[in-house]
Amino acid sequence: MSAGVCGSRTAPLDRDGASADAARMVFPWQKRNVPPELAERVPPGQVLTDKFPVLHFGRVPSYGDLTGWDFRVWGEVEHPFTLGWAEFRNLPVAERTLDIHCVTRWSKLDTRWEGVAFSHIADVARPTADARYVIFHSEGGYTANVPIETAMRPECLLAWSYDGQPLSDEHGYPVRSIVPGTYFWKSAKWLRGVEFSADDRPGFWERNGYHNDADPWKEERYSR
Repeated sequence: MSAGVCGSRTAPLDRDGASADAARMVFPWQKRNVPPELAERVPPGQVLTDKFPVLHFGRVPSYGDLTGWDFRVWGEVEHPFTLGWAEFRNLPVAERTLDIHCVTRWSKLDTRWEGVAFSHIADVARPTADARYVIFHSEGGYTANVPIETAMRPECLLAWSYDGQPLSDEHGYPVRSIVPGTYFWKSAKWLRGVEFSADDRPGFWERNGYHNDADPWKEERYSR
């Protein structure tokens, strides 16, 4: 199971989408021309869409009853903890409106999310001085890695709602990360935990040829 937003495991692997060929395509639902007034919000090589594409490999988790669901925070922290779903939903609510950019070359502007700010999770866990990276852990053993500075940006969210509605199954229900300033594969779906780490550990897509930093403004799509 791949837990980033639109990914597959076809070869050669391509995150947020399918193969390397797919990353070069412009799909019918993409706007080939970016309006001049929006150009500064769209990274190089991207086109706009009003839709929210989903491309993934494998089974989408089906939870049904969330009474057995939990969320774990551990690693280089002073106070590791685990929350059940009701406890997680009682965390302080934050709302964010963000532009998102997929490595398959689509961008969607002004997406609205609701959840808990990652910084609140960090405030509770109290990372140690050795915590330099954050590893997002999802269903099926999927991981995504970012520097702690990226995760601590005020826009970073652990989201349970998109556009005023609970996340759909294919978009990561019940919780996904929303990581600013990176291609959207770093925003892991079906999130089950956060690990604070002293060492950088490349995630699933990074181990399969994707760039470790994933900066869309630098077109950091692939490591090769």
